[in-house]
Amino acid sequence: MKMISRTLLPLLVVAAASSLSFQARAAGDVEKGKDVFATECAECHSAREGKNKKGPSLFGVVGRKAATVADASYSDGLKASGITWTPDKIDAYVTAPKKLVPGGKMKYDGLASAAERAELLAYLATLK
Repeated sequence: MKMISRTLLPLLVVAAASSLSFQARAAGDVEKGKDVFATECAECHSAREGKNKKGPSLFGVVGRKAATVADASYSDGLKASGITWTPDKIDAYVTAPKKLVPGGKMKYDGLASAAERAELLAYLATLK
């Protein structure tokens, strides 16, 4: 059996940890996530493809590059962020939007509950 190089091992550890982190979030309850979406997001965001509100539709958000939904209005900070909405980035943004994107337009202070964020992420992952 060949040995894994010392430079490759840390990368494998990070990749495995990221995968576990995503799997833990993906294990969130989709129905509860739909409720979290309804109470925390639906005033400004739609879950329907092509239906923007004050904010862009969140249909297909997982894996999408930030500030790319047609006919949606974005802050300069979000446009310049280079963010791709991975589960980790969505989690960080929903936790503290102004911390991840200073000067952003989203008028939301964040969702402190890790469990509710996991449920929300599970629901958002179904929107495709």
